[in-house]
Amino acid sequence: MPRVIASMTGFARTRGDQGDESWAWELKSVNAKGLDIRLRLPPGHEDVEIAVREAITKRFRRGSIFASLTLQRPEGEALLQVNQELLGHLLSVCREMGEETPRIEALMNVRGVVVPAEKTLDEDAETALHGAYISSFGSAVEDLEGARREEGRRLAAVLEARLAEIDALVSEAEAEAEARPEAVRARLLVQLAELLKNTDALSEDRLAQELAIVAVKNDIREEIDRLGAHVAQGRDLLTEGASVGRRLDFLCQEFNREANTLCAKSNDVSLTRIGMAMKATIDQLREQVQNVE
Repeated sequence: MPRVIASMTGFARTRGDQGDESWAWELKSVNAKGLDIRLRLPPGHEDVEIAVREAITKRFRRGSIFASLTLQRPEGEALLQVNQELLGHLLSVCREMGEETPRIEALMNVRGVVVPAEKTLDEDAETALHGAYISSFGSAVEDLEGARREEGRRLAAVLEARLAEIDALVSEAEAEAEARPEAVRARLLVQLAELLKNTDALSEDRLAQELAIVAVKNDIREEIDRLGAHVAQGRDLLTEGASVGRRLDFLCQEFNREANTLCAKSNDVSLTRIGMAMKATIDQLREQVQNVE
């Protein structure tokens, strides 16, 4: 069964509780060139942070992922406390500067004066609680992965539609080129006449070389074949389901290169129109590819 590509966009939120403790994990994921992890955890949770980073790294290869842990205390329990040492130091500084009655509300807004209240737990209880945080984070990661896969399914349909448009334009360009052999022959004769007019004498070998160069410059079959191969490769990548974002982005560059060459060789209003439409569709494809993991 074909696998589905993953988007780098997703959101997940899970809640957990143990005893009288409860908490919530929130994860957000957006596009990034690599894997960028940003965490916001309460102080004293360094062991949880290490485990969280490892869990994210194992599941995801690309995306800017932000994870936050919010602790909810039982009703009636203090959520905040005042750093008395820092507050006393600030009061002393204010008095030294001549302000005998400093505004306490201003001092309370100084960073570090009001901090989350610390709850004293014995080592075993703290270890068990942190283990519960980590376990529930695993569920959050699974939900985020599911959200990214679901978004990937929708994204795959958009990418397939763009590839189908490119494929149709390639077929249109091929039919246009095959339907105008006389126009190509006329252009070759004009270019040959121009070549002979500007040259006193040409050997048969040199003339053959020049004709071959002119023919190659007017022949778009190679570009048509490559574009068709790129479409097939793009469809294969969409069903591969692994982290294919970078390869799809490179494929878009190759698409654009061939479309540019086709436009340069066309010497025909209809083919140029097709080439320009192809370039516009390729740009739309590449824009959506930036969302793929």
